[in-house]
Amino acid sequence: MNFWEWYDRQISAAKKHDVPIYELDWLVLRLTCLDKLDLRLRSPNIAQKITPELLTKLDQLWQKRLSDRLPVQYLAGSVTWRDLELQVTPAVLIPRPETELIIDIIAEHCQDAIYQNGIWVDLGTGSGAIAIALAQHFPKAQIHAVDFSESALEIAKINANANINNQINNQIIQFHHGSWFEPLAKLDLQNQLVGIVSNPPYIPSNEVLNLQPEVTNHEPHSALDGGKDGLDDIRELVNTAPAYLIAGGFWMIEMMQGQAETVRSLLQTNGKYKNIQIHRDYSGIERFISAQIN
Repeated sequence: MNFWEWYDRQISAAKKHDVPIYELDWLVLRLTCLDKLDLRLRSPNIAQKITPELLTKLDQLWQKRLSDRLPVQYLAGSVTWRDLELQVTPAVLIPRPETELIIDIIAEHCQDAIYQNGIWVDLGTGSGAIAIALAQHFPKAQIHAVDFSESALEIAKINANANINNQINNQIIQFHHGSWFEPLAKLDLQNQLVGIVSNPPYIPSNEVLNLQPEVTNHEPHSALDGGKDGLDDIRELVNTAPAYLIAGGFWMIEMMQGQAETVRSLLQTNGKYKNIQIHRDYSGIERFISAQIN
């Protein structure tokens, strides 16, 4: 069987399994480094470039996608996020495109020198995506990244080493194992941070098991489950952050659709935040909320 015969069969199989066809293209391009236009135009050169061994590997991975509903990012072992190439395994949540906007929002609201030269923390870093992007945007800042999963931290360290050129900016992200602010307390970072950012678990517990099989069966539940109403960890971030941020310090999280007004209320009730703003994602969903410390 040549590549195009295999490809057409897998398109039909994807439709039967209700798997997006673009994922087949993504996997092919990821593993072969072929040109997207060649694939779209069905260039005859592609069949010549894909060896029988490579086709066998492609087929094995794609069958896992169809039968096990394993996300293609885990199959490939990596994903592009912003301009980063990140290793991903089932130990970490797959970085979503909408989360990229966190860095854009920070760039817009944190242009003063105090933010560019201060201490930032990414809580629940997972793959390290946000921390690494922060380090790139603020090359003079000190970046700390915290996660409760040691397996996730190992992936994050690999990604940091692969994406940050320490010889240029002499910047090394400091990774810490622990729950939320616990490692920061040990480092005596109270009232010293200029920014805290997090993509915390925010899905209600009873909804986690009803997500797509790709998410429920393969992504780490510890990075998804936010408790009964999905807000357990967000409450922790709201209530504890003021003890660590300086006056004017920037606070930002990602949240679930429908949670924006509740989180705004939590920030207002706390009484230590100002400039509370809700930000929408690419689809117009109220996905992020930011604030500053009084």
